Amino acid sequence: MSMYSNILENRSNLLTVIMFAIIGILAIPVILPHIFHEFQIFHILIHLCGISLAVFLSIVSAIAYSRVKTKRLFFTMLAFSLFVIAEALSLVDAAWQYTYYLGPFPAGEIGHFFEVSTLGMLALGVFRKD
Repeated sequence: MSMYSNILENRSNLLTVIMFAIIGILAIPVILPHIFHEFQIFHILIHLCGISLAVFLSIVSAIAYSRVKTKRLFFTMLAFSLFVIAEALSLVDAAWQYTYYLGPFPAGEIGHFFEVSTLGMLALGVFRKD
């Protein structure tokens, strides 16, 4: 068994690797500029935890979908992937408030749209009869 398959099979190892990877990737551009802003850093850390958990759930659901290939798992995988996008946009809005707009909408509002889409995909996955 290779090291990579061991990480994918052991969920706690996968979660640990994802947490360190997300924090490592976003430490310099997101965390360090706001390290001395007391309450804003906590808000940013909450969104970093949300991104990490959403990426973890997306990977786990993608692995499950690749094995079983049901439409319920596809909608679940899609929902968690949309939640990664929603958390990323919420992180941008938390770190740089009122800075990034996508058309007439701020990043936070588009993040809310993706959160509602996540709930819709989860509802499709739950109530679908395969």
